[in-house]
Amino acid sequence: MGASVLLLGLPILGSIAIIFAPAGNDGRGPLWTAIAAAGVVLATALIMALRIESGAGVQYVTNIAWITEIGVQFHIGLDGLTALMTLLTALLSVAALVAVPGTMGKVNRPFLVWFLLLEATVMGVFLARDWFLFYLFWELALIPMFFLIGVWGGQRRARAAYSFFLYTLAGSVVMLIGLMAAYLEATAQGIAHGFEMSVIAEAMQSAPASLQVFVFICVFAGMAVKVPVVPLHGWLPMAHVEAPVPASIMLSGILLKMGGYGMIRLSEMVPGAFQMFGSAVLVLGLVTIIYGAVLAFRQDDLKAMIAYSSVSHMGFVVLGIGSMTEIGVRGAAVQMFSHGLVTAALFALVGVVYAQTHSRSLILSSGIGRGSPRFAILMTLALLASMGLPGLSGFVGEFQVLMGGYERWGQSVAIAGIGILLVTAYSLRVFRRLILAPSQREGVVLRDLGALDLAGIVPLAILMVLLGLFPSPIANLAAGVLPAVQP
Repeated sequence: MGASVLLLGLPILGSIAIIFAPAGNDGRGPLWTAIAAAGVVLATALIMALRIESGAGVQYVTNIAWITEIGVQFHIGLDGLTALMTLLTALLSVAALVAVPGTMGKVNRPFLVWFLLLEATVMGVFLARDWFLFYLFWELALIPMFFLIGVWGGQRRARAAYSFFLYTLAGSVVMLIGLMAAYLEATAQGIAHGFEMSVIAEAMQSAPASLQVFVFICVFAGMAVKVPVVPLHGWLPMAHVEAPVPASIMLSGILLKMGGYGMIRLSEMVPGAFQMFGSAVLVLGLVTIIYGAVLAFRQDDLKAMIAYSSVSHMGFVVLGIGSMTEIGVRGAAVQMFSHGLVTAALFALVGVVYAQTHSRSLILSSGIGRGSPRFAILMTLALLASMGLPGLSGFVGEFQVLMGGYERWGQSVAIAGIGILLVTAYSLRVFRRLILAPSQREGVVLRDLGALDLAGIVPLAILMVLLGLFPSPIANLAAGVLPAVQP
């Protein structure tokens, strides 16, 4: 049994420990237990990522026969890309839990239990080397997030939770149809009786072109809902606005990456179909980049603005994967990691504003950061990283994606520059309002970030700078699996 099983088991054990953890004098015993459990997962993920041999295939493998009637294996393991995504998941889980006191105050045990179960299911998606297991964890991840939004969300939490669940469930059903078609083809060819990713990929190489197209459309559609690609993004803004801040961090920072990660695995399974639909993927990516940025610019609600900006940034991920070039897909992987850092910091900072002022309005929050230097510095850094300023993490992934897009599609990829300009415009708008403008509400003062707030946000800020200046460790971690998707 490989060490990868620890990334699944430790969050589950942590959720059990929360149930029995003493409350303590301050009532935060369960929260400290959750943070400790997430910290152990982070340390484990970091050790595995540092020991991954790039280009050496899947490592830390656990492969156990499970449902033998249909050939399902409990097959999990890490390659470079998986290590990158599990590391991001573990990092943002700690950051989200540390943000709980500053954004939610006290929370009860069920919230923390559901949160760690969410971490476990997302880890399962990234670790799975069997499409059936991938789909199982993909579906299971809906349940904890449904309760995190539906029970601890805002006034419209029920509607937001049901919208999130139904949108993503509908996409999952379509994806399952495509996976079943690929499984039946592999069985018919006599290659193997199962859902293992390597087996399915081998079968699809010799499958009829029409079947490859069918599988691509079904699976891509399911993953496009999760990314989300315009026009399948309708669930995201409401889910973000109503979700508690820790859930928003996980939703935008991690769950959206499940879609991008799945697209990379799909490109390994049906590269021919990806090539065939390259122009369609280009259009979807460009529309998502520009439309998401336009909607973000129009928002007054700060959480809605970050939600729509996530749509725009994930459009670059789609563009990079669709380019089917090494530099483009590598840029997509870096963009996913960078976006996770930036959006987590932004949601945590906005959560602090809302917790103290009871408003997410950009207009009503005018000047809120003038007397809070630590808040102002971190908010400025996160906004600069979001707009892709050279020297910060947001620039590296977007630049590589545009290089890959130019290599595949030529000058038409320059249209994405409109989205970059719009991102810069709304980032500067937020900076001017929150940091430079005079206050619009007398008597409203933002208490500057405390030690616990800084403990969650400062590491993310440091990584934004380090990734911007020294991107090679992150880019090279994923590089081992990327040549397989070149044309």
